[in-house]
Amino acid sequence: MHRRRPIRSAILSAFGALACAGALLAQASAQTLLRDAEIEEWLEEYTEPLVEAAGLAPGSVDIYILGDSSLNAFVAGGSNMFVHTGLITTADTPNQIEGVLAHETGHIAGAHLARGAEAMAQAGRPAMLSLVLGAALIAAGAPPEAGMAAVGLGQTVGVSNYLAYSRGQESAADQAGLSYLDRVGHSGEGLIETFDKLGNRQLLSSRAIDPYMQTHPLSRDRVARLRDRASQMAHWEVRDTPEEIERLQMIQGKINGFMDAPYTTLRRYPLSDQSAPARYARAVAYYRMSDLDKASTEIDRLIEEQPENPYFAELKGQMLFEHGKIADSIAPHRRSTELAPDEPLLKINLARALVAMDDQKDVEEAVGILGVALQMESDNSFAWTELARAQARLGREALASLAQAEAFFSAGDLPSAHRFASRASDKLEAGTPEHQQALDIMNASEDAARKARRSRGRG
Repeated sequence: MHRRRPIRSAILSAFGALACAGALLAQASAQTLLRDAEIEEWLEEYTEPLVEAAGLAPGSVDIYILGDSSLNAFVAGGSNMFVHTGLITTADTPNQIEGVLAHETGHIAGAHLARGAEAMAQAGRPAMLSLVLGAALIAAGAPPEAGMAAVGLGQTVGVSNYLAYSRGQESAADQAGLSYLDRVGHSGEGLIETFDKLGNRQLLSSRAIDPYMQTHPLSRDRVARLRDRASQMAHWEVRDTPEEIERLQMIQGKINGFMDAPYTTLRRYPLSDQSAPARYARAVAYYRMSDLDKASTEIDRLIEEQPENPYFAELKGQMLFEHGKIADSIAPHRRSTELAPDEPLLKINLARALVAMDDQKDVEEAVGILGVALQMESDNSFAWTELARAQARLGREALASLAQAEAFFSAGDLPSAHRFASRASDKLEAGTPEHQQALDIMNASEDAARKARRSRGRG
């Protein structure tokens, strides 16, 4: 998948990686956009083969994680797939999630979202997010509870009602999804199991209907037809391996640790459960409870058992950083980038810690690391903000203003982007790449800046 992840970059929130300051940990019932390198990588590993099986260009589908406990996934804005954390945490096997991903890929390949796609494509990335999710983007510093941070999109956003597919489109996506799964050598049983689970939940519960049932209406005949075809396919009997299931359980433990109240997590994963997923969940819960000793005990055991896991090192660094042990956080953050050199979020974590050290040598290193990360995610406004902070500490006011302009531009605040780009342009040498960069931002944000000036004038 894309390393840049455009919309998520503008949001800049994360489980164990980045944070969007000022946004407190959202309640599970609120819909929130999340960033987490581990979960993103895991979802991509299942989605990318399906995308290619569908005949779509590699990397053409971007996945976004919504922190919402309901069982749901949907496509919006053409080729943007949104996955609720509830879909992940309620799954029994990876194949159940993979089946839904295959179905949603069928919607993309079938161009079921053609209407309105042109308007979305013409909008800026942050503007597109606003159209899709109905919320303004924010970008700031780091929250008191990092490890996971989220931008709350409000209780009334209602993303599950963004679109509803026709019966014909649903059937087409079902059949396409089964074909994609078979092409990659996996079973379609997981998709049917998820549909059965949705139906059973609705029958046994008096709760409001699940969002997936609203946007993807199910019928007994539809599921029966799906089962008949899937059971005849070559890979119907293929099952997830124990290792694949445990990896899902690790992801679930991490999500539950961050999304649930800590004491809920500790009840779900009692000390009597010494499995790796339980210890992962407890590490997060203790961390959020500010019990660094217990959190460190859990994560250190995991690191000892799996020293090559970059995400354990990431969480260790995040714990230390958020508890004011900045110098101690450098080593695990650095280790995470060594183990996963292609993950920009991990690089930004390390750079943030180096900037916080406030030593010129460390800050210089951070500037270089952020430059590499921004080549991977050029519209990551949190990274641009950290770069602005680093350049300011080095006394490079013009470059700091330029980086801040990029941060505002990525976050969709075009008037502020124009203001900082203009400030940078006045101080940068004409004809340099940096000066041209400032002019490009000014040109791209001129209309918004003009409208803002008019609005202030009327006020």
